[in-house]
Amino acid sequence: MKKVTKATYLKWYEDMLFWRKFEDKLAQVYIQQKVRGFLHLYNGQEAILAGALHVMDLEKDKMITAYRNHVQPIGLGVDPKRVMAELYGKATGTSQGLGGSMHIFSKEHNFYGGHGIVGGQIPLGAGLAFADKYFKRDAVTLTFLGDGAARQGSLHETLNMAVKWNLPVVFCVENNGYAMGTSVARTSKGTEIWKLGQGYEMPCGPVDAMDPVKVAEALDEAIKRARKGEGPTFLELKTYRYRGHSMSDAQKYRTKEEVAEYQELDPIAKVLKEIQDKKYASEDEIKAINKRVKDKVTECEKFADESDFPEKNVMYDVVYEQEDYPFLAHKPQ
Repeated sequence: MKKVTKATYLKWYEDMLFWRKFEDKLAQVYIQQKVRGFLHLYNGQEAILAGALHVMDLEKDKMITAYRNHVQPIGLGVDPKRVMAELYGKATGTSQGLGGSMHIFSKEHNFYGGHGIVGGQIPLGAGLAFADKYFKRDAVTLTFLGDGAARQGSLHETLNMAVKWNLPVVFCVENNGYAMGTSVARTSKGTEIWKLGQGYEMPCGPVDAMDPVKVAEALDEAIKRARKGEGPTFLELKTYRYRGHSMSDAQKYRTKEEVAEYQELDPIAKVLKEIQDKKYASEDEIKAINKRVKDKVTECEKFADESDFPEKNVMYDVVYEQEDYPFLAHKPQ
């Protein structure tokens, strides 16, 4: 695995803090009704993305996930201003404002969604890996899913095909404990989700996903195995979300004491403590990072606020081809 250095920790801290503050800003503007529909935030799970990016080949490896998908494309290189604009429904967004919170895409940066159907991305991730194997691209796909999606039949069908065809894919279950609002223990007798991989004779295991180093180590091994042609891996990334499933979640299924207990394991605080203990940065340098993050979030908000909404005809243009549907010559305005 690529060495975890001082530079790594400083990058992790700035990136993870920006992702957290970006999501916090979205929560704020959601209340102001600048963002509509559902909004699923990543607060608490940042170590997963930080660890994954450390070991991926960003030139060719792919990522696909569910609807908690704002910060992943940013980590892969998408301009965060365009991501925020997409959530605002603006024309400058990643999907011209037509996808919104749950459907961020960037083929250019190997990010394939952003999917609103629970578990819908699982077979798609295997499909991406199948294409890479077929065309000999030497690439690996990281397919992320939640603990709720682990109960979908599509997961089992996909695991069977992936291991049978020896596909270069890593299945990553982001187990934050509650799916939409139901604990893992209430959905299955078996609470160790990683053991599902054993039924398909697939390498599998649990990972402490509140620590980016542990995530990087586990994913590095799985990615190398896939790249060598040794097939898929199934990992359970044990994490926690500090906010509700979505902004409409009252969170009555868990106690404030439980949330406070997990906040003691905050991955951003863990990285910051490592920086301070090893004197990787002075307090003034840390304050400078914090200010850069704050200014960057403000810049994203300003860009989204000042961008225009898409023209109404765009909604028709992305569905119909004019020459195939002449009856749409006079589109409603």
